[in-house]
Amino acid sequence: MRYVKQPRQDRAMDRSSLVCCRGLHLRRTKWGGVVDDGLSGSGFFRVAERDGVFWLVDPDGGRFLSKGVNTVRFDQDRIGQTDRAPYAENCLAKYGSLHTWRAAAADRLASWNFNTVACWSDELVAGAGSHLLANAPTSELGASFRLHRRDQTFPDVFDAEFSSHIRAAANTRCADRRNDPGLLGTFIDNELYWSPDWRGTDELLTLFLNLPPRRPGRVAAIAMLEAHYREFAQFNAVWHTPARSWEELARIEHVVAPFIRMRPSAVNDALETRANLADPAREAFSADCDAFVAVVADKYFELCSAAIRAAAPNHLVIGSRFGYQPLRGVIAAAGRHLDVISFNCYDFDPGPVIDAYSAAGKPCLISEFSFRGDDAGLPNSSGGGPRVATQIERARAFERYVTAALSKPNVVGYHWFEHADQPVEGRFDGEDSNFGTVTIKDEVYAELTTTMTKVNAAAERIHAAAVPAVI
Repeated sequence: MRYVKQPRQDRAMDRSSLVCCRGLHLRRTKWGGVVDDGLSGSGFFRVAERDGVFWLVDPDGGRFLSKGVNTVRFDQDRIGQTDRAPYAENCLAKYGSLHTWRAAAADRLASWNFNTVACWSDELVAGAGSHLLANAPTSELGASFRLHRRDQTFPDVFDAEFSSHIRAAANTRCADRRNDPGLLGTFIDNELYWSPDWRGTDELLTLFLNLPPRRPGRVAAIAMLEAHYREFAQFNAVWHTPARSWEELARIEHVVAPFIRMRPSAVNDALETRANLADPAREAFSADCDAFVAVVADKYFELCSAAIRAAAPNHLVIGSRFGYQPLRGVIAAAGRHLDVISFNCYDFDPGPVIDAYSAAGKPCLISEFSFRGDDAGLPNSSGGGPRVATQIERARAFERYVTAALSKPNVVGYHWFEHADQPVEGRFDGEDSNFGTVTIKDEVYAELTTTMTKVNAAAERIHAAAVPAVI
């Protein structure tokens, strides 16, 4: 059982005592969770809710927040398309072996009060030190099918092969972990394209309409539009395609969207609503796109979650690491099928984004965030997230961000991107930024990690005082 709502009498718990403990004096399990007599261990991670505040529960029954770091690995970031991995070169000279580095990295993370080796990490780090750390890997189910087909921006969930492909992929990537108590949960994918964002202005509906003829996704998209409009002329009054019938729409080479929408956000949503009220055709187009992406999302999350649970029934399915806030229908679908909704958020203040995801009524995990300091000697010319002038400001930004996140009752964790800085020459995609907790020479950023240590220790106290939303 993944979600446990505590009985009312048990939920009048020791929040006041947690606040008084100031984080550092809490009794903790071997996983780092807070000992809580009101919770029991199942041998695996699960989620629970107390007085409207969500928590993870560790295998021993501890009240747990996932405090993680991404890409904790010896061979992090080769230069461009070369085989040069400067962080690995420096660590080999410093530690002498991969085994020694793993133990040192694990102990260092634990000393900063992190408890999770997050996405894209060397999973052996989690058990290499003197403290147990949880793992949170990705299975990349949808992405692997998209690459398998090679002509898709988003995986065609209507393709009969999609279901069999992800079941086989989940079995390969998840089944061997099914009895691992240290597995926090499995991410399905990373930053799939759901709607207009930094990568383009295409709608998912338009992308599916432009799949090759007779592809299941294109057939499904046209069938949905035909069921809605009935008459082709009504559809074409909105879409203005060169086709003259549904049959011809299925054959034409390229469908161009009649309108371009902004990426979802509180501000943009208000502007889109205003534009739709002024133009009935735009409103109809928006409704078409929203309805279709909601159907795709429901099918995607249902099939992928089922595939992971079949391979690893003891573990949580912790989302698909949304790159940007998607449309409401996508968030609602995620809430219906996931144990935890995960998203990457590179804002100074994560509050508005957390609120958008919390509408689904499920626990939320910030799977990526970071701040880059311009005094680190790196270009910082490519990569997500805000830039600040100094490492002191970077540490302050971390503290403000995490404190704001933990004040939200749905948040059950936060994962920093990433362990070490990127190469000054740029990694495979050109990113060359100061994202690290350590430099590329494995030198610790003292201001940042000192603040991380303090905030991580107090995280449970801060979150226990979160005020649930009034519905």
